[in-house]
Amino acid sequence: MHAYRTHTCAALRPENVGEEVRVSGWVHKKRDHGDLVFIDLRDHYGITQIVTDVSGPVFDVIEKLKNESVVTITGKVTARSAEAVNPNLATGAIEIRATSATVQSVAQELPMPVAGDAEYPEDIRLRYRFLDLRRERLHANIMLRSQVITSLRNRMNGQGFTEFQTPILTASSPEGARDYLVPSRVHPGKFYALPQAPQMFKQLLMVAGFDRYFQIAPCFRDEDARADRSPGEFYQLDFEMSFVTQDDVFAAIEPVLHGVFEEFADWQGKGRQVSALPFKRIPYRESMLKYGSDKPDLRNPILIHDVGHHFVDSGFGLFASIVAGGDVVRAIPAPNTADKSRKFFTDMNDWARAEGHAGLGYITQKNGELGGPIAKNHGEDATRKLIAEMGLGPNDGIFFAAGKELAAAKLAGAARSRIGADLGLIDENRFEFCWIVDFPMFEYDEDAKKVDFSHNPFSMPQGEMEALQTKDPLDILAYQYDIVCNGVELSSGAIRNHQPEIMYKAFEIAGYSQADVDENFAGMINAFKLGAPPHGGSAPGIDRMVMLLAGEPNIREVVLFPMNQKAEDLMMGAPNYASAKQLKELNIKVTVDGPKDTPKVVAPNAG
Repeated sequence: MHAYRTHTCAALRPENVGEEVRVSGWVHKKRDHGDLVFIDLRDHYGITQIVTDVSGPVFDVIEKLKNESVVTITGKVTARSAEAVNPNLATGAIEIRATSATVQSVAQELPMPVAGDAEYPEDIRLRYRFLDLRRERLHANIMLRSQVITSLRNRMNGQGFTEFQTPILTASSPEGARDYLVPSRVHPGKFYALPQAPQMFKQLLMVAGFDRYFQIAPCFRDEDARADRSPGEFYQLDFEMSFVTQDDVFAAIEPVLHGVFEEFADWQGKGRQVSALPFKRIPYRESMLKYGSDKPDLRNPILIHDVGHHFVDSGFGLFASIVAGGDVVRAIPAPNTADKSRKFFTDMNDWARAEGHAGLGYITQKNGELGGPIAKNHGEDATRKLIAEMGLGPNDGIFFAAGKELAAAKLAGAARSRIGADLGLIDENRFEFCWIVDFPMFEYDEDAKKVDFSHNPFSMPQGEMEALQTKDPLDILAYQYDIVCNGVELSSGAIRNHQPEIMYKAFEIAGYSQADVDENFAGMINAFKLGAPPHGGSAPGIDRMVMLLAGEPNIREVVLFPMNQKAEDLMMGAPNYASAKQLKELNIKVTVDGPKDTPKVVAPNAG
């Protein structure tokens, strides 16, 4: 018999009754009935119930076991009585009568229990993440993550992509976030950067002739944490393709994403639906108007309306003056709110002000009867005309966001999301994908008083050189696109600008000289001068995909060892001070003094 186990804790069934078996695992729960002790023994695979009575040969050992101690049990499989069967366990019809027990490791007092679903403070969970990962929900999330990555790999291979690994120690790249820098010992004063993304390398792979590349790529960005963004590092499904149009990119990646989400839609019996192929395409400007966001949650049926024209020379002076000044008024329906008290509407207005906005005006309706100061001042006939144009019913209210176009759009979008959630309009059993397309190539920077890139400077402008030479820069669109699911941006992507002349011209419009481009992007621009194919790609975030599939509100719940909000690893004690010896080797002086050097235990290189 094997030293530790003949079966896992999920393997035994009624057909094993009568067999002598051996299992090993952690003591999940213990129930002591005086002359009878039950243990739920847990391993990676599941739980098996162990039982011994006061006359059993291992009663004294098992009775003294503490939760989370590791033990090996040998015994005979017996059938549970009908009333004792646990239908929630795969092994719920049997138990093991223990004949011997070997304690492999004794657990001390736990800082947090593993059994149960109670929540614990973030610092405790992260400091003892190895305990947190023993808990059923977290353990299942991490297994889901592994299965999703396996599925992604298989599907990308099936689409003709080849996996390559790009460098981790590299140079800074213009991804828009702060770099993590690594000092060079052999080049004093110089630093490597950890890649914010393999962007340059994957494009150079296309120049090298590899055609279809993908990678489960680690990326490093010194950014603040959010619910959908880990501080420090994250993983993405990075891919790039040669000789492709935007439609080709969509056709290649849509079946991969749709297939993975469909494969795991029923994970843990959730029974969710995935939007059909092909995914909906929404131009950027339409998305900002209808949804107030470039990452819209299409599960929310509310659509925002541009209603500024209704307030030209209106009796409602505030909106009339806003429109006269060239700004906008956006209307957000609040369906079936006749039974809501006035407090619902005033709370929304207070929320908008707390978010730093001027407020949210509103109109109420109850069986067609109008309410609120906007309706009173705007006039009944004019208000009913607005309501009819929006296609609203007699019990639908309206909120209004007014001001500069971008600010009004963002407020309207946030209000749309809040109203949809408060009114229970979001269908939690759907995954709704869409592409946001036709991003503006340029925008006007009010602070710098100049035209600058709005999104990705290396995208191909629609119309290429002709557009750059003949169009108003603010009217030029780019072959840029985002893939969005349930209001979460999974990635940005683009058809790349692979022609040096077009790249120089695009940067010239944004105020950069040819010398600036040659100096800052030498590797890429020089490669493009030696024959580059048209190419494009994207990089959907794996952490975010798993977060959506697991139904988790925070990305740390699907990451093995996440950092806290301050980008600290509480378990490993990172970041930490470097020793004086390390700093000397790297020719670095620091302005913040760390503690005096103390002896350290250094783990051997395990290879």
